[in-house]
Amino acid sequence: MAIQGSCLCGSVRYEIAGEFQLLGNCHCSICRKSNGAAYVTWGILSPDQFRWTAGEDLLQRYESSTGVSRCFCGNCGSALACLHDGVVGEVVVGTIDGDPGARPTEHIFVGSKACWHDITDGLPQHQEWPPDFDPKA
Repeated sequence: MAIQGSCLCGSVRYEIAGEFQLLGNCHCSICRKSNGAAYVTWGILSPDQFRWTAGEDLLQRYESSTGVSRCFCGNCGSALACLHDGVVGEVVVGTIDGDPGARPTEHIFVGSKACWHDITDGLPQHQEWPPDFDPKA
């Protein structure tokens, strides 16, 4: 069964045809600022499993680091996904309509987490990327 997602105003929608490879909570300053939250839960996916189903013409992009652009709705501003070298490689799990079918398994970039937020669960914590993860893979 496909996973559906959308922005706040519903103008931009997407579909994921498979399962997530990983769900993780990112505490980096870029994620905090782009989403206005202590951290953002990202769903890592295979790009060939993702497609925009409506409103792709409304997407705005911001290159937050070399080769990585963040996509957001031009109407409501909802952060939706990250493009890695031009293709969607991850989505903001908070934009999924329903159950994503997985749960976060780790916290990343805790070395730059918000000083006012305490991580209180037992998930593994990594100062940056986990040692066995390649964000470009």
